[in-house]
Amino acid sequence: MKKKMRRILSFIVILGSALMLFTACFNGDKVSKTENEGKVAKTYTEDGSIEGALEGVELSVGTTGLFAPFSYYDHDGSTLIGYDMDFLNELQKILGFTIAGGTVKNMDYSALTTSVAKGKLDMALAALCATDERKEVMNFSNIYYDSGLIIAVNKEMSPKEITGVDFLKSGNYTVAVEKGTASHIYAQKNLPAESIEVHDTITTAYESLEQGKVDVLIQDHPGVAYYIKTKSGTKLETVGEEFNNGQAPYAIAVSFDTSEEYPELVDILNKAIEELEENGTIDALNSKWFE
Repeated sequence: MKKKMRRILSFIVILGSALMLFTACFNGDKVSKTENEGKVAKTYTEDGSIEGALEGVELSVGTTGLFAPFSYYDHDGSTLIGYDMDFLNELQKILGFTIAGGTVKNMDYSALTTSVAKGKLDMALAALCATDERKEVMNFSNIYYDSGLIIAVNKEMSPKEITGVDFLKSGNYTVAVEKGTASHIYAQKNLPAESIEVHDTITTAYESLEQGKVDVLIQDHPGVAYYIKTKSGTKLETVGEEFNNGQAPYAIAVSFDTSEEYPELVDILNKAIEELEENGTIDALNSKWFE
């Protein structure tokens, strides 16, 4: 009987030790994760400064290299430049994060927004509009640039009666838009479906209008203005007033997965945007790329 009791007691001691070991390992993993997430919070909240708030954090970042002057390829065909790339560099200087793989991933708008929505990218800067539809599948920072839409026509071949967006609602004219952009969303909501010609890239939309294959193009005003300013021999011009104002606010898109991993990330980005506005950096970028 005594031997049996000793065996039972020994089993209880061994079982208790094993449970303690398992609990210690589990708590250790939890603490490690908490400390990793807390690194962002601690750096940000200690003195209210965001300087270096994301040091040690690596983020995968995407853009589209087809939307000048915000993000496009330089003459070498391999270097991404533009307003958003300069803006991204300024954010890195303040916050200290690094970009995964050392490079920004380039893709069209449809693939870009899908990648953020599915958590394949941590964040995106590509003159992305913070629309209600997109807010259902990703988070956004505060606005860093607010753009309206504008109409572009071919001054030699487009119908002369097109002098504003209201003329397009009849459905009598073919309207080119870029897939997944604010202009695409606007057209879907306000124009007859049969009049809309959707392009995978803005480049082919411009080409179609230059060649007279479509009657008109709708796009963000800064992009159209830059294209007309820099495209040698262009036949395009803008007509009518800017419209859809306040509905095309550019903001940084952040995936839900990344926001969960770094709960204060969006708030930190907002503080950085505020600082760049206050210290004149945003004004300097506007002057550099739009004047």
